[in-house]
Amino acid sequence: MTAVSRRHLLRAFVIAATIAALAWAAGGQALLGRVDPALAIPLLVLPMLLLAWWQRGAPNAARWRAGLLCLILLATMQGLLAVFLTGSAGALQLLLTIVAGGIAAGLADLLVQWRSQSRLLPWTAALAFVIGWFGAGHALLAILYQPAAARTDAPAVAVLTGLPLRWSASPSIAAMIAEGTNDDPALARLAAVGPVSLIDSVADHVPPPGGTLLLAHPRALAPQELVAIDAFVRGGGHAVVLADALSGWPARHPLGDSRNAPVTSLLTPMLDHWGVTLGAAPAGEGEAVPVDVDGARLRLFSAGRFDRLPPECRAYAQRRAAQCRIGEGEVWLVGDADLLFAPLWQPIVPAAPHLRQADTMEWLSARLWPGAGDGLLHPLWIRARTG
Repeated sequence: MTAVSRRHLLRAFVIAATIAALAWAAGGQALLGRVDPALAIPLLVLPMLLLAWWQRGAPNAARWRAGLLCLILLATMQGLLAVFLTGSAGALQLLLTIVAGGIAAGLADLLVQWRSQSRLLPWTAALAFVIGWFGAGHALLAILYQPAAARTDAPAVAVLTGLPLRWSASPSIAAMIAEGTNDDPALARLAAVGPVSLIDSVADHVPPPGGTLLLAHPRALAPQELVAIDAFVRGGGHAVVLADALSGWPARHPLGDSRNAPVTSLLTPMLDHWGVTLGAAPAGEGEAVPVDVDGARLRLFSAGRFDRLPPECRAYAQRRAAQCRIGEGEVWLVGDADLLFAPLWQPIVPAAPHLRQADTMEWLSARLWPGAGDGLLHPLWIRARTG
């Protein structure tokens, strides 16, 4: 290998390592606990401009070889990191990153090779290129990570809850009327995916055949309500049950006010009938715990574990969640309702939904509406280590 070749190789390695480091530190990989190669896309331009500047005097073939070598090294670094930390290389994300990197390298080379009579114009163009690429990269990722909506003919999901998902911040009837429904972000997000109907009685509003019921930490239910829920599920219905052992949902009203969410699950009679026992939440758990459930990342807070499950159930996340066959129907059980609390799942940047902290709403949407919730790209989460 000649000295020139070694120099090209070293420069390509430095640029590839720089992009990987930027994706880890500034792209959100370390902060979010994800190693998505696609998170490097908005950050490609500045290092590629540096590589093009280093190579500005080299022949065309040498410049293109250096760019190609840089992309190969970047794909190798990101792929190995993803496999080591998540078990998946993220092939589609790597391919998109290489294609985007090739475009960025080509445009950077054209810009550096541009001969302008004005000294200021190339620098202005380079700055606009960096800013424009960064914004366009994030806009592209927002589209690629966008979860699919429910079918237009999907039946409305019936939601029975004791959480303040509607009228959530209104202290009085007058304030409710003045402010409108003021839906909680979790309810607004679900409504954006598919039709949702908040109900106050399952006995009076039984979901239609093929429909789904979301029981999100409801208040105490009358016996006829429990019978109606059991009959709906056993008859072939689908349900998602969030039964919190110790709710950490912030109380908006004085202690003891019935408008606050129940402190603990009041679904024990129904769970007992299904052969399920929800254990107490662990003492002293003061922060959100990331767990992996059926390929999705959820963030739970003071979640209880299901100490007893029938043979028809499959447990996840150290028995914090379970998928059960009940008669002809199916139920997903989660020992936590705080997972709906917006700060646990919302993106770190409000205008960048692809920078999400968890798959909570995508996971929930996929179980409420068949075919919903999945995007073209999926986060590659670093494996959760929880006890």
